[in-house]
Amino acid sequence: MNRSTILSGFIFLTMILAACGPAPLPPTPTPSPTSPPKLPPLAATVTLSPSPIPTVAPTSSPEPSQTPTLAALPIPTQPPIDEKDAYAFSQNQRLGRGMNIGNALEAPKEGDWGVTLTPELFDLIKSAGFNSVRLPVRWSGHTSANPPYTIDAAFLSRVDWAVKQCLDRQLAVILDMHSYAEIMDNPETEKAKFLSMWTQLAAHYKNYPDSVYFELLNEPYGMLATAYLNDYYNQAIQIIRKTNPKRTIILGPGGYYSFTWLDYLNIDPSDRNIIISIHYYSPFHFTHQGAEWVQDSNAWLGTRWTGTQQEKNDITHDFSIAAQWASQYKRPIYLGEFGAYHTGLMADRVIWTNEIARQAESFGWSWAYWEFCAGFGIYNLDSKTWNEPLYHALMPVQ
Repeated sequence: MNRSTILSGFIFLTMILAACGPAPLPPTPTPSPTSPPKLPPLAATVTLSPSPIPTVAPTSSPEPSQTPTLAALPIPTQPPIDEKDAYAFSQNQRLGRGMNIGNALEAPKEGDWGVTLTPELFDLIKSAGFNSVRLPVRWSGHTSANPPYTIDAAFLSRVDWAVKQCLDRQLAVILDMHSYAEIMDNPETEKAKFLSMWTQLAAHYKNYPDSVYFELLNEPYGMLATAYLNDYYNQAIQIIRKTNPKRTIILGPGGYYSFTWLDYLNIDPSDRNIIISIHYYSPFHFTHQGAEWVQDSNAWLGTRWTGTQQEKNDITHDFSIAAQWASQYKRPIYLGEFGAYHTGLMADRVIWTNEIARQAESFGWSWAYWEFCAGFGIYNLDSKTWNEPLYHALMPVQ
């Protein structure tokens, strides 16, 4: 998610996006913030595969009160995959069930938003059974002011440390270019910087293992999304391929990674090592009720989501649109963000979170929850305790 000033029309536009289709949109923000427990490992190796599209009618923490055996992901019936596409789908399976460590490296300065990375955080994520970590990084805030926009060496070293924490724990890791608000409404001004950053990052990480993924740009919106996105994506892909011919790349559509914007993606069809990401926060009045950075969201406090059949059908309908697009273009789907803010009723958040995760898995998608230990979090940094109901909504017991 992106932190920025919300314009007065944002909420209305957000709620009608699926009906109205692409249009220039104002920024959306990232939430303000709010030895590891030994959780059992997954009962089996987590695997994902595409499925047919359904038809809709920092000290030790206490262990959870249960000591469950985590249920492995279901393996949907897999349609034929061309050999040239198999690697990208395999890489998507590898991501499995993932976690965003938000409000840390994408803050203006690490710690500004209440989260500072420690080895214990990575231990917690690993011991909880997750397969991957998405690292949102504000690269654009740590470069020189002028060309060639050199990335600050100390900051790059800090990100290297975070990547190593993941790799040392056999966690796949996504380097996500996050919180780059400047490029959204000034794409021509920022183009050279965007491409220079990916030139530097590609060269720096070229010898890292294939468990390191590159995510080109989080949640494009505004002028960039409506007029420039495909061109910038394709140029960045070409740059990365010069030094990383086999690196798996993740990218998403405009409209803040909305599934309703997938038809406007036009990516080089010959590059088959690409995963498509979408984000899902619907219904927005439920997931963002009382969110401090969203204008007038206090009026939504008390919005319920109880898991009625119609509510579940709405999710299936939306996911089916993405699945149909993915089937047509033979691209794997990664649900890179979903979550409901802590101001909602906990029982409803648990039902919604479980439904999103299980439906994503039924489509054969990998996913990453937003996020670990801030306003949407499943772990409380202050009390050093798990939000057990929310954790088990993500990681069901057998």
